[in-house]
Amino acid sequence: MASARTEPAGTGSDADMFKAVSLNRVSQAIVEQVKLLLRQGRLKPGDRLPSERELCERFGVSRVTVREALRVLEAGGLIDIRVGARGGAFVTSPTSQQIGEGLADLLNLSPLTAAEVTEARQVFELGIVPLVIERATNDDIVALRDMVRTHQSALDRGEYVMSMSADFHVRVAACTHNPAIEMLVQSFHGPLLMSLLEAQVVAPLMGYRGSEEHGAFIDAIAARDVDRARSIMREHLQRTADRVRQEPDEAPQQA
Repeated sequence: MASARTEPAGTGSDADMFKAVSLNRVSQAIVEQVKLLLRQGRLKPGDRLPSERELCERFGVSRVTVREALRVLEAGGLIDIRVGARGGAFVTSPTSQQIGEGLADLLNLSPLTAAEVTEARQVFELGIVPLVIERATNDDIVALRDMVRTHQSALDRGEYVMSMSADFHVRVAACTHNPAIEMLVQSFHGPLLMSLLEAQVVAPLMGYRGSEEHGAFIDAIAARDVDRARSIMREHLQRTADRVRQEPDEAPQQA
């Protein structure tokens, strides 16, 4: 992890890094400038942005405008605002969860159907199975088994919710040890869960069989059996695909 730099970015030869803006939405123009500097590598994780006063002078805007831009950058996971004598706005990198949530928001707002999202999951989640089998560590397998036990206990107590299944799939993706894969799998589940709820699918009815399949999938990972793991995941996802193709009043009454 990059250590925080003590000197504000943009001093000395970099004094011309930020330019005055004159657009109607000036705060957004500031955000775009910072994003461009990040893409160019002129700002890096750990760099501290100039103070609010300095930014106001360089951009030629009010402090209110600068603060609005900083809030947008912080919400996007691009900066971390710290308070205190050694505080300030520090450049950071968005986490895979933040990026995944952003993609999920886009999917939620798009005209995509649950059937289309599930079809994408079938292609993607089946495709990562070989990586999961190859890269899953013993700690990964233990974590997955603990998760399934927790879900089964929730089923027994009548407290199971479908987001638990989504959590399992995201954890499976993490077994690839590829943050981009984890991020993409995570982005699929928000829209899918919303569609399943709209289709009035009852979580416990899905949960019992799904939990059993999750356990069998873990066994296949532990045995390093790609074909078995892919077969289990294919059947698991196909059941979801069959459900979301149905109209709400045709939702199945048993798993």
